[in-house]
Amino acid sequence: MTNGSAAGSLRQRTWAPADGTRPDRRRPRRRWKVEDNTRILPAWLSRTVLVTMVLFVLSPVLYMLLLSVTPNSQVALGAVSLSHPDFGNYSAIWSVTPLAAGLVHTLIIAGAAAAISVAVGLLAAYPLTRMRFAGRRAFLYGLLGSQTVPGTTLVLPLFATFSYIQTLLGVHVIGSYLPIILTYMTFGLPLSTWLLVAYLRTIPRELEDAGLVDGCSRVKALRRIVLPIALPAVVVAFVFAFLVGWNDLLFASVFTNNGTQTLAVVMQSFANTQAGSGLPLYGDLMAAAVVSAVPVVVLYLMFQRYLVRGLSAGSMTGI
Repeated sequence: MTNGSAAGSLRQRTWAPADGTRPDRRRPRRRWKVEDNTRILPAWLSRTVLVTMVLFVLSPVLYMLLLSVTPNSQVALGAVSLSHPDFGNYSAIWSVTPLAAGLVHTLIIAGAAAAISVAVGLLAAYPLTRMRFAGRRAFLYGLLGSQTVPGTTLVLPLFATFSYIQTLLGVHVIGSYLPIILTYMTFGLPLSTWLLVAYLRTIPRELEDAGLVDGCSRVKALRRIVLPIALPAVVVAFVFAFLVGWNDLLFASVFTNNGTQTLAVVMQSFANTQAGSGLPLYGDLMAAAVVSAVPVVVLYLMFQRYLVRGLSAGSMTGI
């Protein structure tokens, strides 16, 4: 074999694939861009609408932050700027208003009402999803119908009920933690039950059956098997039930006193006081509003991944 034929054979052997097939030397096909037929608006218009909505939502928040770092004298004159921010409002609010006590009372009341609502809601949602009994659908629809009752229509009946209990037992009820916690549970418990019912339907029963075969009781299976899986729904139910007590002003102004008043009542009293004063402390008021919003924002940031999972799961299940 000559040197030329040996070199050609070596070149052919080098470029040939291992399976003996000939290499594909054709030009790659052009990939055509697939149009998205699901888009309702053009891309530029969608971005414009999104930016507009974000600015519309954030403008009041940014203005509140701006006023909170502006001295009260400049706010009263309308001279609001970021040239010389002053954080003295955040240190002054703790002495001009009982903000710390309002925060503590709100955390106790809203947290206790949310925790009890979630615990009772879980105990109610488990048999509603795992057992068949008469009146099950009527109970679920009753929970749903209770959410349509306006809160203003319940103030007088609840006040009369607690007043009767206070007179009958001879104990101090109105003004303590008990009536306001029970009031918030009337709104948080149906919502928690519905959210947990929708989520528990997505959990296979075979997991519990395996635990029951291994010797677990129903309560033990609920605690060790169902509860860890249903944690996103539990977090969602807790957050929504917590917000019921955190944002409420109507019931808190009726069932609390100076020793148990919540943050919303403190903020309302502070705002009413500043409305008729000589030099309104609007800077302090905005600083107090920022402080009152921080716990809820932190709560959302801590549990945002659970919120997404808990709200999306069970959305396609029926009753």
